[in-house]
Amino acid sequence: MTQVQTDILGVAREQVLGRGAGLSLEQTLEVLRLGDDRLEELLALAHDVRMKWCGPEVEVEGIISLKTGGCPEDCHFCSQSGLFQSPVRAAWLDIPSLVEAAKQTAKTGATEFCIVAAVRGPDERLMAQVAAGVEAIRNEVDIQVACSLGMLTQEQVDQLAAMGVHRYNHNLETAKSHFPNVVTTHTWEERWDTLRMVREAGMEVCCGGILGMGETLEQRAEFATQLAELEPDEVPLNFLNPRPGTPFGELEVLPAADALRAVAAFRLALPRTILRFAGGREITLGDLGAKQGILGGINAVIVGTYLTTLGRPAEADIDLLGELKMPIKALNETL
Repeated sequence: MTQVQTDILGVAREQVLGRGAGLSLEQTLEVLRLGDDRLEELLALAHDVRMKWCGPEVEVEGIISLKTGGCPEDCHFCSQSGLFQSPVRAAWLDIPSLVEAAKQTAKTGATEFCIVAAVRGPDERLMAQVAAGVEAIRNEVDIQVACSLGMLTQEQVDQLAAMGVHRYNHNLETAKSHFPNVVTTHTWEERWDTLRMVREAGMEVCCGGILGMGETLEQRAEFATQLAELEPDEVPLNFLNPRPGTPFGELEVLPAADALRAVAAFRLALPRTILRFAGGREITLGDLGAKQGILGGINAVIVGTYLTTLGRPAEADIDLLGELKMPIKALNETL
């Protein structure tokens, strides 16, 4: 008589590693509830899943803010909202600075450069700036261009696709059930609609969120499952870095073990997806955690600074990938 496997890591080994089928909501929650004594085993399994279904390559990306601060939305984690007493003030970046940032990003070995704007959605001025920026970058730098400009209309989606934008980032941020506790000026469904249009236009979909915003483990599992339903090409995982003056400014930083457990759980729920380390990993995990995460399911990193916070030096991440013998994904394989 065949023994039925009941241990969640045994189940995941057969289901995810063996067959490439992601964990369900209930299974993901079970993983998130594992004790610290199982963390090393969990991370090793997540790494095996990543290696089997994604391979050893790591995608490296740099990001730059074209328009910083002054955003009309009330995302409670964000110091770029114009509604909070936070230190970030509105500013625009000129095109030559944008091109220079893309050049510096390419020098690190990065294959992706993302233009970001702190807006609800782009107006005509911003779309014109993005079009000029994308054209200038493509003329001078051999790098893929992605954008993150908030919620889009169908016309704007079509314009970005026509510009040759490779990938569009728009984070759902958190589980649908937790979203009203994080943002009140727009809905989770509005974000979902933008992502659907992006996919239908043929651009790659980049969609993740932030962990440690007061969500329960059940909501963390819900979020992973909702992302799996969306089937994004890439999921950036951020960890809350509490910003002074924001509603979440007093929240505690997510414990490192919980962050690593979440990374592994998201990998087991999304076995074939690019899972990217993004903001907050330095304060949450430190240098050791960066290594553990890359050996625990992560296969992409943002290098350098983020939008309003400092990251690890790009060289430190590139050196770490070399130490771990993980090749940086070549540009010609992403074109």
